[in-house]
Amino acid sequence: MATAQPKVETIARNRKWYLVDAEGKVLGRLATQVATILRGKHKPNFAPHLDVGDHVVVVNAEKVHLTGRKLTTKTYRWHTGYIGGLREVRAEKMLRAHPERVIEWAVQGMLPKGRLGRAMAKKLKVYRGPEHPHQSQTPEPLEARR
Repeated sequence: MATAQPKVETIARNRKWYLVDAEGKVLGRLATQVATILRGKHKPNFAPHLDVGDHVVVVNAEKVHLTGRKLTTKTYRWHTGYIGGLREVRAEKMLRAHPERVIEWAVQGMLPKGRLGRAMAKKLKVYRGPEHPHQSQTPEPLEARR
């Protein structure tokens, strides 16, 4: 007996847009909720090998909260691609310079690795302040857990 699979056209047609305000929210808890929506695990037609998730717009990224001593001890690392190009930045400095990246990287770490995860990550839009250019998509406000 064959398992019913959702059609790609109906998946794309039924995508919703959600708006999440990150002000005062804990980074990890916010990231897990956003990753769940991007994957589509909240939908009845979820399939682990398909991208059935919705779009998420996160505003006020600069006001996200890190618990404990993570501001001073957590480091973000990446490689530039050049010899000796390993870069390290503490979370405190990263939040000041690029608060969007802090949320994007936290969510990306919770998504599948590979082509499918990259496709899911493209549906995440993160903005430093309260304004965003996605008003025409009429995103539904989503109350993130504390």
